[in-house]
Amino acid sequence: MEEQLESSWSKLVDKLSGWLDTLILNLPNFLIALLVFIFAYWLARNLQSITNKYLRKIISQPSIRGLLANVVSILTIILGLFLALSILNLDGTLKSLLAGAGVAGLAISLALQGTLSNTFSGLFIAIKDELNVGDWIETNGFSGKVVEIDLRNTKIKEADNNIVVVPNKLILDNPFKNFGLTNRIRTTINCGVGYESDLSNVKKIAIEAIKEIYPPKEGENIEFHYTDFGGSSIDFMLRFWVDATQKLTALEVKSEAIIKLKDTFDKNNINIPFPIRTIINQE
Repeated sequence: MEEQLESSWSKLVDKLSGWLDTLILNLPNFLIALLVFIFAYWLARNLQSITNKYLRKIISQPSIRGLLANVVSILTIILGLFLALSILNLDGTLKSLLAGAGVAGLAISLALQGTLSNTFSGLFIAIKDELNVGDWIETNGFSGKVVEIDLRNTKIKEADNNIVVVPNKLILDNPFKNFGLTNRIRTTINCGVGYESDLSNVKKIAIEAIKEIYPPKEGENIEFHYTDFGGSSIDFMLRFWVDATQKLTALEVKSEAIIKLKDTFDKNNINIPFPIRTIINQE
């Protein structure tokens, strides 16, 4: 019994001695690996701050800036971890981590396919800078002012003050009209005058009336075209340029132009006729 205890104790001492020798032998590598990981962590924190500051110049959405900055930070830490494991000669562990990360990444990407699609669409929208908070857009049957762009959705406030949440993927995959991409648009007014009117004079008066409130800039002109012989009037189309980046502004412009045309036609005795229907009684 005593001999067995001595043998077991001897084996334990030998094992501990071997571990101690291994620890002493690998202590320099362990210290270097620890320093590498600490440096990677410090670098990640600084890169996160630097990336966030740089992205402010090109991306206006804070949530997207934060995501990209976090991605840079996490990738830096992961790289530091892999370098530390490599220094410790833990290549097998490193390969297992890579394989596990690949399988986990595949499973997560399949489970969150829709969410990831919207997230990448949000990143793409932010980077291309074709859509910003404050723009008035029309997309997927909705029209309104963009009030928020996050990683998954774009929120639009309609003219009736309702908020519409549109997934970023739908905006990216479908055509959308952004009134904020240009500061000059053309507004069209359709109207008609009586058959007794002097058409040349009507054209001249209408153009001058619009020119008073919305003068065209260089290279622009006010278009006036007679379009049809209507049931009770000769119809025309009037098109002119205005400063506008939102649809509501364009509607206000059109309203003011209609008021100006009506006042001018009244002063010049130009008739805008009501629809007339003639009934013939053969009795």
